[in-house]
Amino acid sequence: MAGARVTLACGVLITVLLSSGAFAFVEDLDDKFKDNRMDDVWLVDFYAPWCGYCKKLEPIWYEVGAELKNSGSPVRVGKMDATAYSGVASEFGVRGYPTIKLLKGELAYNYKGPRTKDDIIEFANRVAGPAVRSLPSKQMFQHVLKRHDVLFVYIGGESLLKEKYIDVAAELIVYTYFFSASEEVLPESVTLPELPSVVVFKDGSYFTYDEYEDGSLSSWVNRERFQGYLQIDGFTLYELGETGKLVAIAVIDDKDPTEESTRLKSLIQRVSSEYRNDFNRDFQFGHMDGNDYINSLIMGEVSVPSIIILNTSNEQYFLPSEPVESLEQLIHFIRSVLDGTAQAYGGDGIFQRIKRVAYDARSTVMSVFRSSPVLGCFLFGLPLGVISLMCYGICTAESDDGTEDLELMKREGLTDEEDEEEEEEERRRQIGKLEGPGEEDEGEEDVEEKSASEKKLD
Repeated sequence: MAGARVTLACGVLITVLLSSGAFAFVEDLDDKFKDNRMDDVWLVDFYAPWCGYCKKLEPIWYEVGAELKNSGSPVRVGKMDATAYSGVASEFGVRGYPTIKLLKGELAYNYKGPRTKDDIIEFANRVAGPAVRSLPSKQMFQHVLKRHDVLFVYIGGESLLKEKYIDVAAELIVYTYFFSASEEVLPESVTLPELPSVVVFKDGSYFTYDEYEDGSLSSWVNRERFQGYLQIDGFTLYELGETGKLVAIAVIDDKDPTEESTRLKSLIQRVSSEYRNDFNRDFQFGHMDGNDYINSLIMGEVSVPSIIILNTSNEQYFLPSEPVESLEQLIHFIRSVLDGTAQAYGGDGIFQRIKRVAYDARSTVMSVFRSSPVLGCFLFGLPLGVISLMCYGICTAESDDGTEDLELMKREGLTDEEDEEEEEEERRRQIGKLEGPGEEDEGEEDVEEKSASEKKLD
């Protein structure tokens, strides 16, 4: 028993020491940071103390700092309270929390990927290094080719194309790696129409950039930085929106695959490979597990399995007018979207924006009640209860005032008609005073004299 206690105490002590060591690798930054950062490469988390997502990221961030330090990376890791130093955060373009940026000289790169330790570290190592890395040998080329699903390589010597390639690499290194090599390091199966060339290796093949057919090099790299077919989630769909492509998705259930799911997924894969030359410029193909994210995106219900095409630039979506039974039907549907004959749903008009606000509000309320009914009743029931009591108090106060006035009038024996008679009598008296003693006054004197005579006789 004593030995178990000692072991437990040692474990707690080691955990504390490791945690304190991890904390030491993440620096707390203040407003002096902007003047002292130029000599180093910094990976910074701009956070707010009250932000739930920031608190969730915090332990991951300390792990990132510890691993980058232990691996010998030149990247320094820090965190800044963007609410305490709002001026500095604003200068770096921070608009939400948490915001992760890699600062390299005058350049600032935003991180938009999944908030996991491995993804953040991979981003930091990629962006912190040179924009274009050299591949000096065939062995190195093969090693890099196995590591990366998509590989951009410049082949050739100094040229105007290489200058453009370096500029594009500096711009888009947040998304992918860029390499350069001589023709000798390429496999013998790779033949290029001319040198210099920019080549992308992916999907078990390679494709060469053509300025006349593909437009600007930056646009071409942005379109080609994904595999032709891939599994799509929320982060991937967000990044795909920046390519300007339409996204054709097979919505399936990976946990319980059916024959229909497999068939639709296979059709999408065939289109991505067999019809690359027809649709690669305008479409990205893939599949998504489940329909929850799609339903929230279109504010509707998509059946599983099914096929949907999304236009992330204007929030439109397209559904087949009839079940897709063959490759020909799928090709026809894709072409109808491309030429504008397919029925478009959704969009970013004013009606859809109002619908989005209402949908998000309802979703938030429902999620709160599903996760914690007691908290939901407190958050939404308390304000409603207070408002109800205020309304009841106002109505009751008005009713009480009216009752008191009526009771007062009853006690004084006054009604509207009696008030009018009294006012009329008062006016008559005033007129009588102005005109002199009247009949009424004489009558009153006679009554008084008579009363006096009667008293004497008595």
